[in-house]
Amino acid sequence: MIEPETIAKVAELMVKARRAVVLTGAGVSAESGVPTFRGKDGFWRDEDVTQLATLKGFLADPKKVWEWYDWRRGQLKEVEPNPGHYALAEWEKTVVGRGGSYSLITQNIDGLHEHAGSKNILELHGNIWYARCLKGCTAELKYLPDTPLPEYPPPCPWCNSILRPHVVWFGEQLDPAITEESFTVSGAADLILVVGTSAQVYPAAGLPYVTSRAGGTVVEINLEPTELSYAADFALHGKSGEILPELMDKVKELGG
Repeated sequence: MIEPETIAKVAELMVKARRAVVLTGAGVSAESGVPTFRGKDGFWRDEDVTQLATLKGFLADPKKVWEWYDWRRGQLKEVEPNPGHYALAEWEKTVVGRGGSYSLITQNIDGLHEHAGSKNILELHGNIWYARCLKGCTAELKYLPDTPLPEYPPPCPWCNSILRPHVVWFGEQLDPAITEESFTVSGAADLILVVGTSAQVYPAAGLPYVTSRAGGTVVEINLEPTELSYAADFALHGKSGEILPELMDKVKELGG
């Protein structure tokens, strides 16, 4: 159990924050029941999913890869944001409402933060509900809300190519513009909440240290201790879907 004094101290920091940043990882989605990357049942249980999530695998069999991604999208259709997602969206409204800045950096591709109402989202690994032209004929993304899709692979609406999932595959680099902005806002943050991530996958794992070196406060919220726990100013261990709403209740009590 987290001491009430600790909740009060972190909530006070949240009230005072003018340049707020949140970094989220798989733990936030897991509390909504998002299926693991490697499905235990069904057609895909004997597949090497690391090959399905590569450009090489896609070029070899785009139909098969799209079938797998559409299967994952179908699972996500049944998933709803949890109280932690909604608490973060509420905090964004609070910070922005008092004239501050807020950025939510996520390693998740499920779109649940957007579904919960968060606005300023930096998706490091893309979003499974969007696709882009394989040939890169345009920077525009195609929103694909329906599942199953009418055909695999879906055609590019802008040229004679096909669409690929708008996610970062194994062996690919993160979008440099999103990465740069993530480091910029983290370096300027007076408070960063690091929620539901093991803090081991770089470059995302380096973001809280950027905040710390610039003089900002680092708060970790995670089920278990991580390497970051020892460097964070506050480490709150438990379910983010319980801790974040508790923090927001205290923020509102403090008039923030």
